Amino acid sequence: MATNIEIEAKALISEDEYFKVKDFFKFKINKEYIQNNHYIDDSDFSLRKHGAGLRIRELNNSYELTLKTPIAEGLLEKTDIISKEEYIEMATKNIFPESRIKNFLIMLGYNTNDFKIQASLKTTRADALIDECKFSIDKNEYGRNVDYELELEANNPQLAQDTLKEICEEVGIKYKQNVVSKQARALKATLNK
Repeated sequence: MATNIEIEAKALISEDEYFKVKDFFKFKINKEYIQNNHYIDDSDFSLRKHGAGLRIRELNNSYELTLKTPIAEGLLEKTDIISKEEYIEMATKNIFPESRIKNFLIMLGYNTNDFKIQASLKTTRADALIDECKFSIDKNEYGRNVDYELELEANNPQLAQDTLKEICEEVGIKYKQNVVSKQARALKATLNK
């Protein structure tokens, strides 16, 4: 199980701003891809109520199970690689993948038999390296919703936020900090059908 700390700043932007940013950084973008996130919780949203998030990310025919829990600065991420078959079992039969994350959740008192995929979100992402920070330009689709977002990962929250503000200023768009996660937006859209 891989463990790391995620510290990032985010900004929601308009569709026009999305294309403006992509055009501005077209020569710095080093990777473009599509990833699908499938968000997992029980019917009471017990993980969400404790500030945690659980997802299966599907990328290039590989699957990662990731648990994010809040810490003083950022999120502690625990990730296990799972098979396509394990993802399909979770998606179709709510059979939680055998993993260290499952064992960890059970140790915390959760019943993984109660978990199921509650929402999904497709992200079309373009990545660039800006001032040694990972910068992502995202188009997110979930339910009938489409939104656009900038993300910047850094080693401390202030650096992430300052660098993202500078990028927005450089491109000529207003920085609007986003504190609502992709998971929260996808779940809200699913619950408000």
